Amino acid sequence: MEENIKEKSVSDSLTECMRIIKYEDINGLSRLFGGRLMQWMDEVAGIAAIRHCGKGVTTAAVDNLQFKKGAFIGDVLVFVARLTHVGNTSMEVRVDVYVEEPKSGNRHVINRAYFTEVCMSEEDKPIPVPYKLKITTPAEQAEEEGALKRIEMRKKRRNEGY
Repeated sequence: MEENIKEKSVSDSLTECMRIIKYEDINGLSRLFGGRLMQWMDEVAGIAAIRHCGKGVTTAAVDNLQFKKGAFIGDVLVFVARLTHVGNTSMEVRVDVYVEEPKSGNRHVINRAYFTEVCMSEEDKPIPVPYKLKITTPAEQAEEEGALKRIEMRKKRRNEGY
């Protein structure tokens, strides 16, 4: 590693938080409102990105938002966010959401998405991310390879207008 290149590992910014679903979080079908879940996911993605870059961030894109199962009043949700790729001014953050069983502590995935967070200056302009992402495991390498594919797909969609 060159001395002027600074790196942080995926574990340096790994972020986990929990929420309990309350009445104000549900929709007309007595399930967790998807928009509320997306808000919470966006917040935890932003926190992970801030922890990596040490600056303010803004969300630029959300990919592969997959609602796998519903969640209900009283369920405990666990949000786990980890960086998968760092570019010049942006970072990709994977967010997994689980329902945690109160007695066993077992977790069941209910949602996953990838957020693109842009590192911002105090003048509200995109700036370079000061730390590269140090990949240390085969799983992290696979995530970065997936991130590169998603970046290409986003560019293609933008260029083709869809």
